[in-house]
Amino acid sequence: MSESARPLGTALDPSGVLAIKVDVDTEIGLRDGAPRLLELFERLGVRASWYVTMGPDRTGLSALRVFRQRGFLGKMVRSRATRIYPWRTMLRGTLLPPVQIAAGHPGRLREIAAAGHELGVHGWDHVRWHDHLARMSEDEVAGEVGRAKELFEALVGRAPEGFAAPGWQCTGRSLWAVDAAGFRYRSDTRGWFPYRPQADGYASSIPEIPTTLPTLDEVLGAGHGRGSVVEISAAYLREIRDGALNVHTIHTEIEGGEFLGHFEDLLRRLRDRLAVATLGEVAASLPQVAELPLCAVVPGRLPGRGGTVATQVRP
Repeated sequence: MSESARPLGTALDPSGVLAIKVDVDTEIGLRDGAPRLLELFERLGVRASWYVTMGPDRTGLSALRVFRQRGFLGKMVRSRATRIYPWRTMLRGTLLPPVQIAAGHPGRLREIAAAGHELGVHGWDHVRWHDHLARMSEDEVAGEVGRAKELFEALVGRAPEGFAAPGWQCTGRSLWAVDAAGFRYRSDTRGWFPYRPQADGYASSIPEIPTTLPTLDEVLGAGHGRGSVVEISAAYLREIRDGALNVHTIHTEIEGGEFLGHFEDLLRRLRDRLAVATLGEVAASLPQVAELPLCAVVPGRLPGRGGTVATQVRP
């Protein structure tokens, strides 16, 4: 790698830690957005944690959220979703048939891992999990997790260690299913610090490392800046906590597309200010899970985002 980011000491490094979490939600994100981000990370000497949706791309069905989620349409307009997602992606699962994401591009997964990045699972069917998890049975949830893990192992040649829930949706059933599948840690929620999550009377047996920073579509959706590089970087710099863990979730479809330059500007500003770590490294630096604070997980609303996401409740 041509340039070096600051090395990681521990997750409690007084200088603070930045972890980049890359979510791959769609086939075009893995096909087109991932290579752009890989090239950027290579140039800047940064390793990230990638979580790939392993099953079908049915993005077109997400349009139905207009009728179910308060604020979804406004958020889509403000965040420029119609420019970010090409029309073929927006019709997947409706007027166009679904396409397989991971199985359609197995070489891309191996390319990510070969570049030294962490690679994990972002569920099986992103739209189904995002929109219907609360109504899914225990067997249905376990089936989604199991199919994703099985395909990952077949394509990558090893078991995944990290699981990141699609759309930051989780329930007691999903906490149990991910635990039972043998993952080492999870990143399912929005919050402030690593903890042991609890929902619907079930307490997870593995640590949760939440996303702590807003996503770019939330920044745009909340009206923080009009989308310029300077305005977006300034909005994020106000959110950064020195002396703490900062987990930033990006998307191959967004930061790997139209907003690649915006993300590069932010990353250049942050990599010299914070130690950069993967979520797996953060998980390895944590105390035993029994020593982590036990925090409830509840549905919560965030500025600039339609619907609710699983949110950490401070103890």
